[in-house]
Amino acid sequence: MSDQIYQAPTVPRAAPNFRVIAMIVASAMLMENIDATVLATALPTMARDFAVSAPAMSIALTSYLLSLAIFIPASGRMADSFGSRTVFRAAIAVFVIGSILCALAPSLPFLVLARLLQGMGGAMMMPVGRLVLMRSVARKDMVSAMSWLLVPALIGPIVGPPLGGFIVTYLDWRWIFYINVPIGIVGMIFVSIYIDEVKGKATGPFDTLGFILSGISLGSLLFGFEMSSHEGEGAFSIFLIALGLIFGIAYLKHARRHPSPIMDFSLMKVPSFGTSVIAGSLTRITQGAQPFLLPLLFQIGFGLSAAAAGQIVIATALGALAMKPMAKLVFSRLGFRRSLVLNGILGTAGYALCAAFRPDWPMPLIFVVLVLSAFFLSFQFTAYNTIAYDEIERERMSSATTFQQLMLSLGICIGALALHGSMALSGAETPDLGDFSTAFIVVTIISITATVWNLRFSPAAGEEISGYKARRTKGAAGA
Repeated sequence: MSDQIYQAPTVPRAAPNFRVIAMIVASAMLMENIDATVLATALPTMARDFAVSAPAMSIALTSYLLSLAIFIPASGRMADSFGSRTVFRAAIAVFVIGSILCALAPSLPFLVLARLLQGMGGAMMMPVGRLVLMRSVARKDMVSAMSWLLVPALIGPIVGPPLGGFIVTYLDWRWIFYINVPIGIVGMIFVSIYIDEVKGKATGPFDTLGFILSGISLGSLLFGFEMSSHEGEGAFSIFLIALGLIFGIAYLKHARRHPSPIMDFSLMKVPSFGTSVIAGSLTRITQGAQPFLLPLLFQIGFGLSAAAAGQIVIATALGALAMKPMAKLVFSRLGFRRSLVLNGILGTAGYALCAAFRPDWPMPLIFVVLVLSAFFLSFQFTAYNTIAYDEIERERMSSATTFQQLMLSLGICIGALALHGSMALSGAETPDLGDFSTAFIVVTIISITATVWNLRFSPAAGEEISGYKARRTKGAAGA
């Protein structure tokens, strides 16, 4: 009976609607990404309303990330138990309720609690939304669907800052959260209409102890890395990181004994998945750091206004969007392995070139470098998010989706840590161009090591998805 329930959305029914499904999921994620980037712009104004310093407002961002880290591992199992449509719709509802409470917050502690609730909804929206797509789209349409899905991650950091500036200047910062309400309501309606209710196979009782251990571990590690970039918080950050490692080791020992652990590390033994997760995580360090470092470089290092900086940074969105129609063609010609190696090197090297940016560079040249860098790295994430599931059985996809989300916020932490570390060495109170150069070099050096893992992909990886094998076989036959 569970097999029949699980296989309900057959390929003929779901395939014609994969763009609709992808856009529904992408819209929910866009709401979440814009919310985060808009909030960052409004923090100084919010600090004045709450009568606290602007740096103290950083907890409004980290509390959300902390909630993500704790609840993401449980999202896949909840989708298996209650159905992907039910959980995805409920996640949007929780996010909207959290947004309303954030808008009504009379104080910073209240806002932090509301952000934690909002993060619970976000933790379910990201991986469960991806899971909805995985279970609803035929393999032949996977590259195209993933290209649509990645759009919000690419344009959210671009749309957010100017939108935040407009809201703070002409309205009130509380509208940052109120705008999520109509978007969320429309999203829940479309989820109810277009998304099928799909449950996974029951694999055992819910891993409560694993949820607690993994939540403490991931939350402590993420919060520890975040606090390490704050002056005077070194001892506390080391304590948190150590705590996270201890609970992480305890979870790994627990997971070996549990029949259905909340985070199934046995998936890492699947060649395409394990390699994709490791290489993708390293590359995401650069992806996460750019929306943080680039606006600061142009505003603090170059002395540009926020509006002017936003006009330059939009180059990354243009490059990423220009890639979308070409992804499937490139993968069918080169295959996943060669595409990942070449695009990874070109994209990461392009962002490393940001370390050499100076105010006397022609702005059109800077714009072109950013467009090309984003163009190539966008290929990377389309490929990683597609090839990761090539060898994963559908009943294990819920566990697989959790791994895709856990590295996205570390890029900001590492970029901030490198920036503050360079400032500390030079004794500067505000970052100069040399400090930004150091930060860009650090994050791109970490990301370029993904090439070692990209080379470990089989030349035949993802043949069914890309059509690369069919093209190669036809050529061989003709020869």
